[in-house]
Amino acid sequence: MSSNPSIDLPILDSATPETVGRLPRWLKREVPKGNANNFTANLLEELKLETVCDNAKCPNRMECYSQKTATFMILGNTCTRPCGFCAVGRGRPVAPEADEPARVAEASRRLGLKHVVITSVTRDDLPDGGADHFYQCIKAVREATGANVEVLTPDFVNNEAALSRVVEAEPEVFNHNTETVPRLYRRVRGPKSDYQWTLHLLKRVKQLNPNIKTKSGLMLGLGETHEEVLEVLSDLVAADCDFLTLGQYLQPSQEKYLPVVRYIPPEEFKRWGEISKSLGFKKVASGPFVRSSYHARDMAESF
Repeated sequence: MSSNPSIDLPILDSATPETVGRLPRWLKREVPKGNANNFTANLLEELKLETVCDNAKCPNRMECYSQKTATFMILGNTCTRPCGFCAVGRGRPVAPEADEPARVAEASRRLGLKHVVITSVTRDDLPDGGADHFYQCIKAVREATGANVEVLTPDFVNNEAALSRVVEAEPEVFNHNTETVPRLYRRVRGPKSDYQWTLHLLKRVKQLNPNIKTKSGLMLGLGETHEEVLEVLSDLVAADCDFLTLGQYLQPSQEKYLPVVRYIPPEEFKRWGEISKSLGFKKVASGPFVRSSYHARDMAESF
Protein backbone atom coordinates (compact mmCIF):
# COMPACT_ATOMS: atom_id res chain seq x y z
CA MET A 1 0.00 0.00 0.00
CA SER A 2 1.05 3.59 -0.56
CA SER A 3 0.59 6.79 1.41
CA ASN A 4 1.37 10.49 1.16
CA PRO A 5 2.61 11.93 4.46
CA SER A 6 2.68 15.49 3.08
CA ILE A 7 -1.13 15.69 2.98
CA ASP A 8 -2.79 17.61 5.81
CA LEU A 9 -5.27 15.10 7.25
CA PRO A 10 -8.59 16.16 8.79
CA ILE A 11 -8.67 16.78 12.54
CA LEU A 12 -10.62 14.29 14.62
CA ASP A 13 -13.57 15.72 16.53
CA SER A 14 -14.46 14.75 20.07
CA ALA A 15 -16.89 11.96 19.21
CA THR A 16 -16.32 8.73 21.15
CA PRO A 17 -17.98 5.30 21.10
CA GLU A 18 -19.93 6.41 24.17
CA THR A 19 -21.44 9.48 22.48
CA VAL A 20 -22.25 8.18 19.01
CA GLY A 21 -25.61 6.83 20.15
CA ARG A 22 -27.05 10.31 19.76
CA LEU A 23 -27.75 11.06 16.12
CA PRO A 24 -26.07 14.39 15.28
CA ARG A 25 -28.07 17.22 13.80
CA TRP A 26 -26.49 16.87 10.35
CA LEU A 27 -27.92 13.36 9.98
CA LYS A 28 -31.52 14.47 10.41
CA ARG A 29 -33.46 15.36 7.28
CA GLU A 30 -36.96 16.18 6.10
CA VAL A 31 -39.13 13.70 4.22
CA PRO A 32 -39.78 14.85 0.60
CA LYS A 33 -43.40 15.58 -0.31
CA GLY A 34 -45.28 14.74 -3.50
CA ASN A 35 -46.80 11.85 -5.43
CA ALA A 36 -43.66 10.83 -7.33
CA ASN A 37 -42.52 8.77 -4.36
CA ASN A 38 -45.70 6.67 -4.57
CA PHE A 39 -45.40 6.41 -8.36
CA THR A 40 -41.92 4.91 -8.08
CA ALA A 41 -42.82 2.54 -5.24
CA ASN A 42 -45.98 1.35 -7.01
CA LEU A 43 -44.15 0.77 -10.28
CA LEU A 44 -41.49 -1.33 -8.56
CA GLU A 45 -44.19 -3.35 -6.83
CA GLU A 46 -46.09 -3.83 -10.09
CA LEU A 47 -43.01 -5.13 -11.88
CA LYS A 48 -41.88 -7.15 -8.85
CA LEU A 49 -38.46 -5.53 -8.73
CA GLU A 50 -36.10 -5.20 -5.79
CA THR A 51 -34.08 -2.09 -5.00
CA VAL A 52 -31.07 -1.58 -2.79
CA CYS A 53 -32.91 1.53 -1.61
CA ASP A 54 -35.45 -0.63 0.23
CA ASN A 55 -33.40 -3.68 1.09
CA ALA A 56 -30.38 -1.81 2.43
CA LYS A 57 -32.52 0.75 4.29
CA CYS A 58 -30.87 3.63 2.43
CA PRO A 59 -31.47 7.01 4.11
CA ASN A 60 -31.90 8.60 0.66
CA ARG A 61 -34.74 6.34 -0.44
CA MET A 62 -37.55 8.89 -0.14
CA GLU A 63 -35.54 11.57 -1.92
CA CYS A 64 -34.62 9.30 -4.81
CA TYR A 65 -38.11 7.82 -5.19
CA SER A 66 -39.58 11.33 -5.19
CA GLN A 67 -37.30 12.10 -8.16
CA LYS A 68 -38.47 8.94 -9.96
CA THR A 69 -35.21 7.10 -9.67
CA ALA A 70 -34.00 3.98 -7.87
CA THR A 71 -31.08 1.57 -7.84
CA PHE A 72 -32.26 -1.80 -9.11
CA MET A 73 -31.08 -4.85 -7.16
CA ILE A 74 -31.09 -7.92 -9.36
CA LEU A 75 -30.73 -11.64 -8.62
CA GLY A 76 -33.18 -11.62 -5.73
CA ASN A 77 -33.14 -10.16 -2.25
CA THR A 78 -31.14 -12.84 -0.45
CA CYS A 79 -27.35 -12.56 -0.18
CA THR A 80 -24.84 -15.36 0.38
CA ARG A 81 -22.34 -13.13 2.24
CA PRO A 82 -22.54 -12.26 5.97
CA CYS A 83 -21.36 -8.64 5.71
CA GLY A 84 -21.45 -6.90 9.07
CA PHE A 85 -22.80 -3.58 7.76
CA CYS A 86 -25.52 -4.52 5.28
CA ALA A 87 -29.27 -4.86 5.96
CA VAL A 88 -29.93 -7.04 2.90
CA GLY A 89 -31.28 -10.47 3.92
CA ARG A 90 -28.95 -13.46 4.07
CA GLY A 91 -29.61 -17.11 3.34
CA ARG A 92 -30.24 -19.49 0.44
CA PRO A 93 -31.19 -17.52 -2.70
CA VAL A 94 -33.72 -18.59 -5.31
CA ALA A 95 -32.78 -19.19 -8.95
CA PRO A 96 -32.33 -16.09 -11.16
CA GLU A 97 -35.52 -15.02 -12.97
CA ALA A 98 -35.14 -15.12 -16.74
CA ASP A 99 -37.55 -12.21 -17.29
CA GLU A 100 -35.89 -9.88 -14.78
CA PRO A 101 -33.76 -8.06 -17.40
CA ALA A 102 -36.95 -7.19 -19.33
CA ARG A 103 -38.66 -5.95 -16.16
CA VAL A 104 -35.68 -3.79 -15.21
CA ALA A 105 -35.69 -2.33 -18.72
CA GLU A 106 -39.44 -1.63 -18.56
CA ALA A 107 -39.13 0.12 -15.20
CA SER A 108 -36.24 2.21 -16.53
CA ARG A 109 -38.32 3.20 -19.55
CA ARG A 110 -41.39 4.16 -17.54
CA LEU A 111 -39.34 6.14 -15.03
CA GLY A 112 -37.68 8.01 -17.89
CA LEU A 113 -34.20 7.23 -16.64
CA LYS A 114 -31.20 8.45 -18.61
CA HIS A 115 -28.69 6.86 -16.24
CA VAL A 116 -29.63 3.44 -14.86
CA VAL A 117 -27.83 1.95 -11.86
CA ILE A 118 -27.94 -1.82 -11.39
CA THR A 119 -26.54 -3.67 -8.40
CA SER A 120 -27.12 -7.13 -6.95
CA VAL A 121 -26.85 -9.33 -3.95
CA THR A 122 -23.74 -11.48 -3.83
CA ARG A 123 -24.44 -14.88 -5.39
CA ASP A 124 -21.61 -17.21 -4.42
CA ASP A 125 -23.98 -20.08 -5.21
CA LEU A 126 -23.84 -19.35 -8.95
CA PRO A 127 -20.81 -20.50 -11.02
CA ASP A 128 -20.40 -17.02 -12.54
CA GLY A 129 -21.66 -15.08 -9.51
CA GLY A 130 -24.51 -13.72 -11.64
CA ALA A 131 -22.25 -12.06 -14.22
CA ASP A 132 -24.28 -13.18 -17.23
CA HIS A 133 -27.44 -11.87 -15.57
CA PHE A 134 -25.75 -8.47 -15.25
CA TYR A 135 -24.85 -8.72 -18.94
CA GLN A 136 -28.46 -9.45 -19.92
CA CYS A 137 -29.80 -6.59 -17.78
CA ILE A 138 -27.36 -4.07 -19.26
CA LYS A 139 -28.25 -5.09 -22.81
CA ALA A 140 -32.01 -5.04 -22.13
CA VAL A 141 -31.92 -1.59 -20.50
CA ARG A 142 -29.84 -0.08 -23.26
CA GLU A 143 -32.05 -1.54 -25.99
CA ALA A 144 -35.24 -0.29 -24.32
CA THR A 145 -34.08 3.17 -23.25
CA GLY A 146 -30.75 4.13 -24.80
CA ALA A 147 -29.71 5.16 -21.29
CA ASN A 148 -26.24 5.01 -19.84
CA VAL A 149 -25.77 2.10 -17.45
CA GLU A 150 -23.80 1.95 -14.23
CA VAL A 151 -23.23 -1.37 -12.48
CA LEU A 152 -22.30 -1.88 -8.86
CA THR A 153 -21.08 -5.46 -8.70
CA PRO A 154 -19.95 -7.94 -6.08
CA ASP A 155 -16.40 -9.29 -6.37
CA PHE A 156 -17.27 -12.51 -8.28
CA VAL A 157 -14.92 -14.48 -6.00
CA ASN A 158 -11.77 -13.89 -8.05
CA ASN A 159 -13.52 -15.10 -11.22
CA GLU A 160 -11.81 -13.33 -14.14
CA ALA A 161 -14.22 -14.80 -16.69
CA ALA A 162 -17.21 -13.46 -14.78
CA LEU A 163 -15.67 -10.00 -14.57
CA SER A 164 -14.94 -10.07 -18.30
CA ARG A 165 -18.55 -11.00 -19.05
CA VAL A 166 -19.87 -7.87 -17.35
CA VAL A 167 -17.25 -5.70 -19.04
CA GLU A 168 -18.28 -7.22 -22.38
CA ALA A 169 -21.67 -5.48 -22.04
CA GLU A 170 -19.80 -2.14 -21.89
CA PRO A 171 -21.49 -0.36 -18.99
CA GLU A 172 -20.55 3.30 -18.93
CA VAL A 173 -19.56 3.06 -15.25
CA PHE A 174 -18.28 -0.01 -13.40
CA ASN A 175 -18.49 0.37 -9.62
CA HIS A 176 -17.13 -2.00 -7.03
CA ASN A 177 -16.98 -0.70 -3.49
CA THR A 178 -13.92 -0.98 -1.29
CA GLU A 179 -16.23 -0.29 1.69
CA THR A 180 -13.51 0.01 4.34
CA VAL A 181 -9.80 -0.20 5.11
CA PRO A 182 -7.81 -3.47 4.91
CA ARG A 183 -7.55 -3.90 8.70
CA LEU A 184 -11.35 -4.03 8.98
CA TYR A 185 -12.02 -5.97 5.78
CA ARG A 186 -12.92 -9.36 7.20
CA ARG A 187 -14.97 -7.89 10.03
CA VAL A 188 -16.94 -5.59 7.73
CA ARG A 189 -17.11 -7.56 4.47
CA GLY A 190 -16.80 -11.15 5.63
CA PRO A 191 -14.14 -13.88 5.30
CA LYS A 192 -14.38 -14.32 1.50
CA SER A 193 -13.61 -10.70 0.65
CA ASP A 194 -10.09 -9.69 -0.26
CA TYR A 195 -8.75 -6.14 -0.41
CA GLN A 196 -6.11 -6.87 -3.04
CA TRP A 197 -8.68 -8.51 -5.30
CA THR A 198 -10.86 -5.40 -5.00
CA LEU A 199 -7.97 -3.31 -6.30
CA HIS A 200 -7.20 -5.86 -9.02
CA LEU A 201 -10.85 -5.95 -10.13
CA LEU A 202 -10.98 -2.19 -10.65
CA LYS A 203 -7.66 -2.10 -12.47
CA ARG A 204 -8.62 -5.10 -14.61
CA VAL A 205 -11.81 -3.38 -15.80
CA LYS A 206 -9.67 -0.54 -17.13
CA GLN A 207 -7.32 -2.97 -18.82
CA LEU A 208 -10.20 -4.76 -20.52
CA ASN A 209 -11.93 -1.56 -21.63
CA PRO A 210 -10.23 1.81 -21.00
CA ASN A 211 -13.42 3.66 -22.00
CA ILE A 212 -15.35 2.39 -18.97
CA LYS A 213 -15.25 4.73 -15.97
CA THR A 214 -14.38 2.90 -12.76
CA LYS A 215 -15.77 3.85 -9.39
CA SER A 216 -15.43 2.81 -5.76
CA GLY A 217 -16.63 3.94 -2.37
CA LEU A 218 -15.93 3.78 1.34
CA MET A 219 -18.06 4.03 4.45
CA LEU A 220 -16.49 6.10 7.21
CA GLY A 221 -17.21 5.74 10.89
CA LEU A 222 -16.37 2.05 11.41
CA GLY A 223 -13.18 2.66 13.36
CA GLU A 224 -10.74 3.38 10.54
CA THR A 225 -7.91 5.86 11.10
CA HIS A 226 -7.19 8.81 8.85
CA GLU A 227 -3.88 7.29 7.82
CA GLU A 228 -5.65 4.08 6.78
CA VAL A 229 -8.21 5.99 4.70
CA LEU A 230 -5.44 7.91 2.97
CA GLU A 231 -3.66 4.65 2.12
CA VAL A 232 -6.84 3.23 0.56
CA LEU A 233 -7.40 6.38 -1.48
CA SER A 234 -3.83 6.22 -2.76
CA ASP A 235 -4.24 2.54 -3.64
CA LEU A 236 -7.45 3.25 -5.56
CA VAL A 237 -5.77 6.02 -7.57
CA ALA A 238 -2.93 3.61 -8.36
CA ALA A 239 -5.59 1.15 -9.61
CA ASP A 240 -6.81 3.80 -12.10
CA CYS A 241 -10.11 4.36 -10.28
CA ASP A 242 -11.89 7.40 -11.76
CA PHE A 243 -14.75 8.15 -9.35
CA LEU A 244 -14.99 8.00 -5.56
CA THR A 245 -17.82 8.17 -3.03
CA LEU A 246 -17.33 8.70 0.71
CA GLY A 247 -20.26 8.46 3.10
CA GLN A 248 -21.19 7.90 6.73
CA TYR A 249 -21.83 4.36 7.90
CA LEU A 250 -25.20 4.09 9.63
CA GLN A 251 -26.13 0.98 11.59
CA PRO A 252 -29.28 -0.53 10.00
CA SER A 253 -30.55 -1.61 13.43
CA GLN A 254 -29.20 -2.24 16.91
CA GLU A 255 -29.23 -5.99 16.37
CA LYS A 256 -26.52 -8.03 14.62
CA TYR A 257 -24.97 -5.14 12.67
CA LEU A 258 -21.67 -3.42 13.36
CA PRO A 259 -21.98 -0.36 15.61
CA VAL A 260 -21.07 3.15 14.50
CA VAL A 261 -17.75 4.06 16.09
CA ARG A 262 -17.83 7.70 15.06
CA TYR A 263 -20.04 10.21 13.26
CA ILE A 264 -17.95 12.27 10.87
CA PRO A 265 -18.96 15.95 10.65
CA PRO A 266 -19.71 17.50 7.23
CA GLU A 267 -16.61 19.70 7.43
CA GLU A 268 -14.42 16.63 7.64
CA PHE A 269 -16.17 15.02 4.69
CA LYS A 270 -15.51 18.20 2.74
CA ARG A 271 -11.82 17.98 3.59
CA TRP A 272 -11.71 14.34 2.49
CA GLY A 273 -13.25 15.39 -0.79
CA GLU A 274 -10.52 17.96 -1.32
CA ILE A 275 -7.80 15.45 -0.45
CA SER A 276 -9.28 12.86 -2.79
CA LYS A 277 -9.33 15.27 -5.71
CA SER A 278 -5.74 16.29 -5.00
CA LEU A 279 -4.72 12.64 -5.17
CA GLY A 280 -6.08 12.31 -8.71
CA PHE A 281 -9.70 11.12 -8.64
CA LYS A 282 -11.65 12.59 -11.56
CA LYS A 283 -14.88 13.00 -9.59
CA VAL A 284 -15.57 12.78 -5.86
CA ALA A 285 -18.77 12.84 -3.82
CA SER A 286 -18.07 13.13 -0.10
CA GLY A 287 -20.68 13.75 2.59
CA PRO A 288 -22.68 12.12 5.38
CA PHE A 289 -25.53 10.98 3.11
CA VAL A 290 -23.42 10.05 0.09
CA ARG A 291 -23.96 6.49 -1.10
CA SER A 292 -22.61 4.53 -4.07
CA SER A 293 -25.41 5.41 -6.46
CA TYR A 294 -26.61 8.67 -4.88
CA HIS A 295 -26.80 11.29 -7.67
CA ALA A 296 -24.83 8.83 -9.82
CA ARG A 297 -26.00 10.45 -13.05
CA ASP A 298 -24.59 13.83 -12.01
CA MET A 299 -21.17 12.33 -11.32
CA ALA A 300 -21.03 10.36 -14.57
CA GLU A 301 -22.42 13.01 -16.91
CA SER A 302 -20.28 15.86 -15.58
CA PHE A 303 -17.08 13.97 -16.41
